[in-house]
Amino acid sequence: MARLADYFVLVAFGPHPRGSGEGQGQILQRFPEKDWEDNPFPQGIELFCQPSGWQLCPERNPPTFFVAVLTDINSERHYCACLTFWEPAEPTQEAVCSEDAAGREEEAAEGGSGRLSPGTSGPPGQLFAPKTLVLVSRLDHVEVFRNSLGLIYTIHVEGLSVGLETVVGNLLTCTIPLAGGSQRTISLGAGDRQVIQTPLTDSLPISRCSVALLFRQLGITNVLSLFCAALTEHKVLFLSRSYQRLSDACRGLLALLFPLRYSFTYVPILPAQLLEVLSTPTPFIIGVNAAFQAETQELLDVIVADLDGGTVTVPECVHIPPLPEPLQSQTHSVLSMVLDPELELADLAFPPPTISSSSLKMQDKELRAVFLRLFAQLLQGYRWCLHMVRIHPEPVIRFHKAAFLGQRGLVEDDFLMKVLEGMAFAGFVSERGVPYRPTDLFDELVAHEVARMRADESHPQRVLRHVKELAEQLYKNENPYPAVAMHKVQRPGEASHLRRAPRPFPRLDEGMVQWIVDQATAKMQGAPPAVKAERRTTVPSGPPMTAILERSSGLHGNSARRLEVVRNCISYVFEGKMLEAKKLLPAVLRALKGRAARRCLAQELHLHVQQNRAVLDHQQFDFVVRMMNCCLQDCTSLDEHGIAAALLPLVTAFCRKLSPGVTQFAYSCVQEHVVWSTPQFWEAMFYGDVQTHIRALYLEPAEDRDPSQGWEEPAEEERSALDVASEQRRLWPMLSREKQQELVQKEESTVFSQAIHYANRMSYLLLPLDSSKSRLLRERAGLGDLESASNSLVTSSMAGSVAESYDTESGFEDAETCDVAGAVVRFINRFVDKVCTESGVTSDHLKGLHVMVPDIVQMHIETLEAVHRESKRLPPIQKPKLLRPHLLPGEECVLDGLRVYLLPDGREEGSGGSGGGPAVLPAEGAVFLTTYRVIFTGMPTDPLVGEQVVVRSFPVAALTKEKRITVSTPVEQIPQDGLHLRSCTFQLLKMAFDEEVGSENAELFRKQLHKLRYPLDIRTTFAFTQGSAHTPGRPPRTTKDKGPSLRTLSRNLVKNAKKTMGRPHVTRKKYNPPSYEHRGQAPEDQEDEISVSEELEPGTLTPTSALKPSDRMTMSSLVERACCRDYQRLGLGTLSSSLSRAKSEPFRISPVNRMYAICRSYPGLLIVPQSVQDNALQRVSRCYRQNRFPVVCWRSGRSKAVLLRSGGLHGKGVVGLFKAQNTPSPGQSQADSSSLEQEKYLQAVVSSMPRYADTSGRNTLSGFSSAHMGGHGKWGSVRASGRSGGLGGDVGSRLAGRDMRGPPQANGAPPDSGFLRPQRAALYIIGDKAQFKGVRPDPLQQWALVPIEMFEARQVKTSFKKLLKACVPGCQDFESSPTFLRSLEDSEWLTQIHKLLHVSVMVVELLDAGSSVLVSLEDGWDVTTQVVSLVQLLSDPFYRTLEGFRLLVEKEWLSFGHRFSHRGAHTLAGQSSGFTPVFLQFLDCVHQVHLQFPMEFEFSPFYLKFLGYHHVSRRFRTFLLDSDYERIELGLLYEEKGERKGPQTCRSVWEYVDRLSKRTPVFYNYMYAPEDTEVLRPYSNVSNLKVWDFYTEETLAQGPPYDWELAQVSPEPPEEERPDGGAPQSRRRVVWPCYDSRPRAQPDAISRLLEELQRLETELGRPPERWKDNWDRVKAAQRLEGQPDGRGTPSSLLVSSVPHHRRSLGVYLQEGPVGSTLSLSLDSDQSSGSTTSGSRQAARRSTSTLYSQFQTAESENRSYEGTLYKKGAFMKPWKARWFVLDKTKHQLRYYDHRVDTECKGVIDLAEVEAVVSGTPTMGAPKTVDEKAFFDVKTTRRVYNFCAQDVPSAQQWVDQIQSCLSDA
Repeated sequence: MARLADYFVLVAFGPHPRGSGEGQGQILQRFPEKDWEDNPFPQGIELFCQPSGWQLCPERNPPTFFVAVLTDINSERHYCACLTFWEPAEPTQEAVCSEDAAGREEEAAEGGSGRLSPGTSGPPGQLFAPKTLVLVSRLDHVEVFRNSLGLIYTIHVEGLSVGLETVVGNLLTCTIPLAGGSQRTISLGAGDRQVIQTPLTDSLPISRCSVALLFRQLGITNVLSLFCAALTEHKVLFLSRSYQRLSDACRGLLALLFPLRYSFTYVPILPAQLLEVLSTPTPFIIGVNAAFQAETQELLDVIVADLDGGTVTVPECVHIPPLPEPLQSQTHSVLSMVLDPELELADLAFPPPTISSSSLKMQDKELRAVFLRLFAQLLQGYRWCLHMVRIHPEPVIRFHKAAFLGQRGLVEDDFLMKVLEGMAFAGFVSERGVPYRPTDLFDELVAHEVARMRADESHPQRVLRHVKELAEQLYKNENPYPAVAMHKVQRPGEASHLRRAPRPFPRLDEGMVQWIVDQATAKMQGAPPAVKAERRTTVPSGPPMTAILERSSGLHGNSARRLEVVRNCISYVFEGKMLEAKKLLPAVLRALKGRAARRCLAQELHLHVQQNRAVLDHQQFDFVVRMMNCCLQDCTSLDEHGIAAALLPLVTAFCRKLSPGVTQFAYSCVQEHVVWSTPQFWEAMFYGDVQTHIRALYLEPAEDRDPSQGWEEPAEEERSALDVASEQRRLWPMLSREKQQELVQKEESTVFSQAIHYANRMSYLLLPLDSSKSRLLRERAGLGDLESASNSLVTSSMAGSVAESYDTESGFEDAETCDVAGAVVRFINRFVDKVCTESGVTSDHLKGLHVMVPDIVQMHIETLEAVHRESKRLPPIQKPKLLRPHLLPGEECVLDGLRVYLLPDGREEGSGGSGGGPAVLPAEGAVFLTTYRVIFTGMPTDPLVGEQVVVRSFPVAALTKEKRITVSTPVEQIPQDGLHLRSCTFQLLKMAFDEEVGSENAELFRKQLHKLRYPLDIRTTFAFTQGSAHTPGRPPRTTKDKGPSLRTLSRNLVKNAKKTMGRPHVTRKKYNPPSYEHRGQAPEDQEDEISVSEELEPGTLTPTSALKPSDRMTMSSLVERACCRDYQRLGLGTLSSSLSRAKSEPFRISPVNRMYAICRSYPGLLIVPQSVQDNALQRVSRCYRQNRFPVVCWRSGRSKAVLLRSGGLHGKGVVGLFKAQNTPSPGQSQADSSSLEQEKYLQAVVSSMPRYADTSGRNTLSGFSSAHMGGHGKWGSVRASGRSGGLGGDVGSRLAGRDMRGPPQANGAPPDSGFLRPQRAALYIIGDKAQFKGVRPDPLQQWALVPIEMFEARQVKTSFKKLLKACVPGCQDFESSPTFLRSLEDSEWLTQIHKLLHVSVMVVELLDAGSSVLVSLEDGWDVTTQVVSLVQLLSDPFYRTLEGFRLLVEKEWLSFGHRFSHRGAHTLAGQSSGFTPVFLQFLDCVHQVHLQFPMEFEFSPFYLKFLGYHHVSRRFRTFLLDSDYERIELGLLYEEKGERKGPQTCRSVWEYVDRLSKRTPVFYNYMYAPEDTEVLRPYSNVSNLKVWDFYTEETLAQGPPYDWELAQVSPEPPEEERPDGGAPQSRRRVVWPCYDSRPRAQPDAISRLLEELQRLETELGRPPERWKDNWDRVKAAQRLEGQPDGRGTPSSLLVSSVPHHRRSLGVYLQEGPVGSTLSLSLDSDQSSGSTTSGSRQAARRSTSTLYSQFQTAESENRSYEGTLYKKGAFMKPWKARWFVLDKTKHQLRYYDHRVDTECKGVIDLAEVEAVVSGTPTMGAPKTVDEKAFFDVKTTRRVYNFCAQDVPSAQQWVDQIQSCLSDA
């Protein structure tokens, strides 16, 4: 029984002590005046009576009622029911309020103290003061309180003849039962009657309608998020104008949390004076009047629920974890079915007439039932994770959180994790974990209904039925007696508050009330105490746990087969079948990724342990340790699947004998796992073991008592610890005191002995084998941070904190040993403290433990020292031999092989991913660092893959990212230091160093790598040092001076450039180019410096007389550059000896920049309009960034339009001119003159175009700055030009990507050329949008500006980084990382390619239509170069040939100064700028065009990949440095001339390509069948672009195939080809993705035939013909076959019949290097008979016949020809040569090959004396008949010959004889 009310209080308005405007509450009377002993009077009631503050009011408001809740220090809640009414204020009270009435009205309204009634009662100035009746109770009977206080007020207002004292006295003495479902009628003695029903069980909360109201106010989603917020300990604040609503909402939220109890601050109504409570750091649920909403705005971490507005606001910094799926969606749908039953029927054609909706009270219970089910599903099986630590004297229970999460499959779930860590759940465990207690609805539900709930999941109606059943039970709990007698309570009349009350509320007689209370108390004492008969039972545990969502375990589904493999492997190990075990091991290690296999391993190993010990031999020990490490490496610090727990007893059982008396246990080899240093793991393990022992303690007697009944034992065994505990708790009260003491003592000593056992176990796993190393402590998080962890008992998870290393902490490095020991002692002591305190171990025992721990640790350290010493003496395991990589000529090893493991890099193929295939990675081998590359060679660790050599390498120069990592080695599963190296050639080396590689070696490797990647000087790179003797460390050798003139030339050039550019430049060491022919040398001192300045008269620079001899040499060198050759081809100008041109030609080649004085990054010779003088160019150049003024780089052969390029404009350029107002300045400044020069320059460009030349005479553009157009304002869009909608607007807007005027074509193809209007500008200037802002258009419409938005270099850099990550992810976590396509899209690489192609196609259209285009973007060396090169490639078929593409790259990229070294970060200076692949992006664009037009390109896709690889590799000098100027300064540009003596390594990539092309068709595209006139217009939409396979493909058999010499060396001949004499067994061969190169394994048909041809020729002993010759012959024959009727329609197999617009084929014959058997000797150029100058001549021939240098010598007189073997001069071997008998010249000539044009030697027939038969000499061909030999004797020597057979020998002899006789 309990009191209905504890206190009755009367509170009235009183003045504020500090005299402020507000009043304060004063307690007038309280009853009883003395505190109850069991319940002191709560403080601060006067604040809660008027939460908005005590204020006077101008009107009499109706009475209000609400219930506030106060919580006392013991967490007990006191319900304060407050009824407030208003009385006229007394004069003293009125005097207090000195504010004006308006202010008071405002405040009263703000205070929300009821609705103001229309008329005031009383005199006009009358004010009313509030007075409150308060009832304080510990019971929650709101309606009873409302009625009781209402009755007291009614008696007062209506003046009923009942004594208020009696009513109050009766109220205070009324007692009612707490629970049990009884019904009690009470009366307060005023003729009233009330019935109080008590709930059936007091553990279930009472909600009335509060939950239903909460859902009605806020809606499902909002309430669910509040529910999750409250459970995960966030701060929740309710706002409403109604106090009763606030109380109800808080009550409703708490009811939803059942069975968890909210244990933080809970204040449903917070008074205004206490608003600062809201900034408390702890969680809370608080209600505040909406009037104070403004004060809550600053709270950053509070979730605000506005009940009146129906909103929930979650701040940005707060993350509320949602319920785990599928519970979230299931709960949501069930709630909507309960709240809106019509939703299900809304779509029915014939809905039922009416739906019986539940009453509000019933709906409330249904909603609660949904949440009750939710908790039952969430916490299902929780009792299986309870650990009974103690049973007597009080149960001590712990919850194994990790096991619960692991078995429910919710380890990753944020929500459940936070709930289990929360205070509410801790309370739940201590309250509901008890095994023997009264049970309630939740216990039944979680134990018995789980299966039903799981079965109902997919049947909504069955779920609803279950919800309604539960709701019935909840309703019955609140209302046990439905047919209740009606209350009878008097109420005041209508509007009674407006009537003038007869008197204020009277003062009650304290004595009388006290007397009534005392009477009742005396009566109570006499009565026998009412004992609540609690029905206590054993709480049911329910079915074992299941995962909340059956997840398929993905890649590692643990089938029975996998478990079988694990079992077999273990049995092989213990049977000693080591070879078998070794074969199975990789499969076992893969299987152990799955949980079931790990459990299986632990179970199987348990079977092999007898008496806690299992002694193994060394091999067995290694195997067991390896498998254990593999199991543990995936364990998190929580060990949620219990794997570490299962292995813990095993690591102390398995051991091996190292020497007599020294045993090594497995624990010393499995220490490197984070789980061992996690305190939570040890606690859970400890409690689990204690539970087992305590259970055994109570099971033993039963077994001892009756051993005969053996059959009962199993049943006894199956009883869980909770069942045993429940039984013991039931028997406890019946035991004698002594027996109780004995049991308590037994339990305590059990816990104590376990604590000692665990102190030992922990020292085993925490002390490293080599205790001199403190590395263990640095790497493992747990120990280090426990130093700084708090000493509180409830420590949170510390694994996330930062580990501190102890040697730094102590300050003494030699104190490491004791440091390790000290740290371990501290860790164990903390653990012992925590668990022993919680388990109730006596303080004496605890002290004893603290003394013991250091001794245990010290003893263990001594044991380990012996073990460590002996383990070092073990013979090392045989590791595989290191495979040495093949090196290029001149490549030297810097660091010899460091043993490493190459780990999978995220590309699936290598690791045998989803596509199948063998797991080539991880591989075991070594990493080598050479002067050129980083190379890994090794073999797969999986022995089942076979002995395949794995090679992965990349050039050192391509390294883009290097970082240290810690990874597990694939075999031992031990964490090791590693390196992560990523290269821009799309290779990734993710390596773990073998333990034998010390950290010093690893560090040395990193340093050397960095040194090679970023050399101080470009001259120390591989391109310069290869082939020379010196190592990279020494400075390069200097060349001797080849004559004074050259030195002066070089010095002069540099000096001049410095002078004119006027900016400091660091001079590098001069390199003197080699000398070549020159007329006349001026002595050094007299040589005059040429300075190019503005003062020179026009034409001074042009005539020859002005050129010094050194300049002439510069000129002759410049003329040989690629640019010049191309200009001559295009007809843009030739350089005659006088350097002047016929005036009729529009353009000329100007040598103004020959000293690189005007612009350092431009070539020496430039194409400029004929009419512009050289000295004007200097001024023009000032208007452009980097002085890169517009120059012509290409002219269309058809439309004669020219393409120009330049840097972006400075502010004072043409743009500045356009922006200028038409007010001329008094004196023209320097800038203006430059602008005028620029004006003239542009006009000159326009004039030099044929169709505009005639119109240009009328205007020289001088007035064009002043003619400004008024009406257009700023020229933001291109369309603002005067030509309404002319071409400028059109193209401009299209280039800017805004819209398309022309009809758009499919796939983003450009529209037909018809869209170009007849009226168009002569010149379009394409520039950055930013530089054209506010520009006025050209009034004469001669040119138009086209502003476009292009990306910057830094965007390319960022994009490329993302592309690299997408193609080579570097991590193997496929689930969490985004997919390849998503990453590709995020990189925006293809979008940039699209932009480039789009702009280029537009420029092509303009040029084709006859308008010239000036591309003027950024600094003119990145995007400009890309666009200009693409435009030329698309417009001119010449550039699509091998020779043409080379010229294009040399001209636009090298000569025009693309900054290769800067963009490639070649030196230390460029390291910070990073790698920006502008050239690679261009190659990608070319590749996209190649894909769409495969028949238009002479070169193959492999050629593009080859350039892509080598432009970053620094193997060749071609792509080094940033401009021709820098190359000259370093002596790179002209060194090739005549300097070469004999064979040497290729320094230029083009030379290498030439040599290679002669030997193999690898760069040639067999589908090449060009149409000379074709202008290509590729589709550019992203959907039409393909990812270049250069980024994604990989060949692990040889490494990258771009170093051709290396790709040819096959590591091992395949089985069937071994020269063992027998016939090959099979011609079949397995080709693996990612390992083999498919084009090499299976070359295309043509390559195969050419190869076969070469092989057959070799077999026949004939000198093989060049492949190109054979190919040309085949093509020619095909053409002849195709025209039998003589008409010229070639029906070649390569010319397709696709229409002219787009002849793209979907077939690609060849994409990679082919011809593995082609013989190759790139180092000597002997075989190509032509000299360098000859080949250069050949290269300059017309491009109509490609490969013209391979012309056959048919034109010569050849009477007879064929192959003969010729014996060389003395001591030289026999060689096959091609001999030609020329009767006309009377000669016998011989060549290396049939196709050679240059003969190797001549025998003059006039000198021949005789032709006789010969004999074979040493080294002659063996297979030839002796009669095939013959000799030719001349006057000088005897020539020995050998024909292929006897007839041909005879024929040769006859032919020579006849020739002699003719003579």
